[in-house]
Amino acid sequence: MSWLVIISLIVIGIIFLLLEILVVPGTTLVGLAGAGLMVGGIVTAFSNYGVQAGVLTLAGSLVLSVLAIALALKSNTWRKAMLGTELHGRVNEVEPNSIVAGDEGVAITRLNPMGKAMIKDDYFEVTSKDNLINENTPIVVVKVEGNKIIVKLKA
Repeated sequence: MSWLVIISLIVIGIIFLLLEILVVPGTTLVGLAGAGLMVGGIVTAFSNYGVQAGVLTLAGSLVLSVLAIALALKSNTWRKAMLGTELHGRVNEVEPNSIVAGDEGVAITRLNPMGKAMIKDDYFEVTSKDNLINENTPIVVVKVEGNKIIVKLKA
């Protein structure tokens, strides 16, 4: 086997490893294929050209891999594949004093212990003081802590 085939295996393996790190999340077939191609090229260099050429190929592959990863990360290549939007909304945006302890409402979904409720003709995500409240059950607001509304069954 010629050096061209060995170098091609290693370069394609490095490209697959870069794809694994920058584009494809988790340890998948792409990363394993890249590692396999690199190992195949290094083993071929050892078997066809001897120990000295194999060690040089191994060292060169490691240096080339580290340089390729460092350059890819430094050039912010990963930012091009990254989602650039941000979420600014919240589930509950409770205006101060709009919902107070004692307000009544109805559980829209099953509260186990969290769910949706309608209070003062508006939908809110609420937390049940009791562990389970079935849907369409009357509830009462116990307290409001910032954007967290705690409710209980209406007695």
